[in-house]
Amino acid sequence: MSPEQLPALCGEIRKYLIDVVTEVGGHFASSLGAVELTVALHYVYDTPRDKLVWDIGHQSYIHKILTGRREQLRTIRQYNGISGFLRRDESVYDTFGAGHSATSISAALGMAMARDLKHESHEVVAVIGDGGITGGLAFEGLNNAGASQSNITVILNDNRLSISKNVGALSRYLAEILTDPLYNKIKGEIWTAMGKAPFSTSLRGFSRRLEESLKNLVVAGMFFEDLGFKYIGPIDGHNLEDMLNILGRAKEIKKPLLLHVVTQKGRGFQPAEADPIKWYAIKGKPKSKPVEASEPAKAPEMPAYLEVFGKTAIELAERDPRVVAVTAAMCIGTGLVPFSERYPQRFFDVSIAEGHAVTFSAGLAAEGFRPLCAIYSTFLQRAFDSVVHDVSLQDLPVIFAIDRAGLVGEDGPTHHGNLDLAFLSCIPGMVVTAPKDGNELRNLLFTALAYDQGPFAIRYPKAPCWNYDPAAKFSPIPIGQWEILRPGSDACILAVGTMVQPAREVAERLAEAGYQLEVVNARYVKPLDVTLLDQVTAQHRLIVTMEEANRRGGFGQAVSQFVQDEYGARTLVRTLAIADTLVPHGARPTILDWAGLSVPRMTDSIRGMIESLSRERIAKTPRTQRLTGTQDASPRQMMLGSE
Repeated sequence: MSPEQLPALCGEIRKYLIDVVTEVGGHFASSLGAVELTVALHYVYDTPRDKLVWDIGHQSYIHKILTGRREQLRTIRQYNGISGFLRRDESVYDTFGAGHSATSISAALGMAMARDLKHESHEVVAVIGDGGITGGLAFEGLNNAGASQSNITVILNDNRLSISKNVGALSRYLAEILTDPLYNKIKGEIWTAMGKAPFSTSLRGFSRRLEESLKNLVVAGMFFEDLGFKYIGPIDGHNLEDMLNILGRAKEIKKPLLLHVVTQKGRGFQPAEADPIKWYAIKGKPKSKPVEASEPAKAPEMPAYLEVFGKTAIELAERDPRVVAVTAAMCIGTGLVPFSERYPQRFFDVSIAEGHAVTFSAGLAAEGFRPLCAIYSTFLQRAFDSVVHDVSLQDLPVIFAIDRAGLVGEDGPTHHGNLDLAFLSCIPGMVVTAPKDGNELRNLLFTALAYDQGPFAIRYPKAPCWNYDPAAKFSPIPIGQWEILRPGSDACILAVGTMVQPAREVAERLAEAGYQLEVVNARYVKPLDVTLLDQVTAQHRLIVTMEEANRRGGFGQAVSQFVQDEYGARTLVRTLAIADTLVPHGARPTILDWAGLSVPRMTDSIRGMIESLSRERIAKTPRTQRLTGTQDASPRQMMLGSE
């Protein structure tokens, strides 16, 4: 295409994106704001020879459309469809996978260094948003890239917003000069003088433009120049002529370069322009034939777990002035907006910096406060060392509120929270819990606040909760104590968190087939309730654990190890959990079924276990006993044998 044809192309792409994403759902406002930027990048650079490294992927939908996935966009974030993020196995144009923010600069620098070592000459470009660049990893990458003086281009896509409003020193830094007293005194005096001069209107208009140019040149430019980058900008990211011209010249600069591009989130769709946070991501239109749910439909009045957490945090803060809340750029996603409005001095959003959030919380705890550190499970992975080194080793009472635990659905493997049980349970001194419903979440938070011997983790899903009474009195739950929800004699199910209600349903279905299963709410993953575990092990030949987490290193393995150590092979432990593999993206019920954790699939699995044990018992019964009909009659008796 000629450059003159590109504005029309941008219009067609923007319309197509609006039509498709409003139909099927997905990340919306960020990609709308990056249309001209993406078209210009692919026009100027020789991709995939030149490497484009996108940060996160929320703004990558246009990139997907331009790189052979236009029609596949209708399947985005759906089971067996294309990912909402970047995936190296999806396209040669996706040079680096990205689902967590602040990774692009470090990855791009690694690619640039690899290019230099191989004596190649292609360009490497990292595209990062003004939210992503607040992450600690981004600063580390900038520091290293500037010092390296390697040929790398960083494009700062500045749209003033990440998922929530940006916070922190960097976002203030770009505007700090506007509040400087000396600057404003001089500005006011010059402004007054201009008003008395001939052509005052034109002069003042020129002054405004000059002020903005100088402010950005001096403040933003100096910051990046001091890090070793050549700084260009800010430029209008929606002006294609300027973008093509400047990107073309940028290719000739063979040293670290930062191009500051200003864009508008939601560009071309008025509701998203007016409220880019609301339109950050949208749901598609309901399908005529919804996928069969693996969980029964939740009552519509039941709030999401994050709402229960937010309301409970306020309740606890009212009772205890030591309670503070900490999050890493996820005030909305963790349900803490009401808390931030009610207790602004006790709420801390530390920007996209999970490791800092944890160590910051440790500092608060060391001085007597009780921080509720609210972080998504997938993002807490980034702070593992901080949890170990700064919290656990010092026995500091930080309460970890772990949202999005388990399978989150359409965001896929970068956002599934299925590793937390394994990596938290291996940390000495860590209490790890999972509530079965909203009421239990309230009580676990209440229990955690009273626990001062070390860190306390509570994991819960991205889903509506079961049973929530905001007026109920708080009731502490003794550390390490489970509860029996249903008696049974044929086998015992130990269910964790989101698996408790499905376990009840499995037991009900199997009861129709004549099997009576005991169901236990194993709300404490660590420490185990060894008293109750002793009891069920003595009573049952078969124990089945259920957890919405990875099998390797999880709850089931801990139970199996305990039973093996204490009872040997007499009692069998079988685990229903997520296999040691990456879980795809798709609707939550669909991927729960894929993982074998839907009610129908778990029912079939446990029925098979019971029947297998029954056949084994019959096979071991002497032939004469079987012929005379004196063998045990019930499934339980068949499993337990005659010892």
